[in-house]
Amino acid sequence: MNRTRTIPELSGLAAPLVTFGAILLATLISPRFSWTLDALSDLGAAGESTAWLFNGGLIVGAILALPFVWGLWMRRENRFDAVGTVVLLVSFVGMGFVGVFPEGTNLHFPMAITFYAGLTYALFFLGSGRIVADERTLGLGSVWLAVSHITSWILWAVGIRLGSGLAIPETVGALILIVWMVATVRRF
Repeated sequence: MNRTRTIPELSGLAAPLVTFGAILLATLISPRFSWTLDALSDLGAAGESTAWLFNGGLIVGAILALPFVWGLWMRRENRFDAVGTVVLLVSFVGMGFVGVFPEGTNLHFPMAITFYAGLTYALFFLGSGRIVADERTLGLGSVWLAVSHITSWILWAVGIRLGSGLAIPETVGALILIVWMVATVRRF
């Protein structure tokens, strides 16, 4: 069957493509970025040649994600879905504001925590919503992605890591979001 994608579906594919594409491109063109020593946000710090690309990618990606979140809201079936969708919205707002408040500004760290913690909680709630709605594969997959996200940060915190930088666990979180969004778009 050949069908046209909806705006929320296109949004769910475009947002991670634009965001992760901008991040990856910024890592490739940065003259000093190190995966093991830096945080991804170093690419957006004032004075960095990649600041416009990194910060712009986060802002545009967050805006592009809004129709996807609306699509989730319109498809909610239970309270877990509703709470998870609101938390996901807050997470995307945090992501966008990481670009608005780049590294070195007072609000950068709180916005980054809002994004990453929000992502984890959103996956737990949305996964629970899918389990309650009898979509166990997507539900359990979402919950296990949340567990994987937490685990990557725990491993980093206890010193099981490839360096002192945050870029690797941050990238794990970004990849988890991409996998989840693509799987969710397929469900739409």
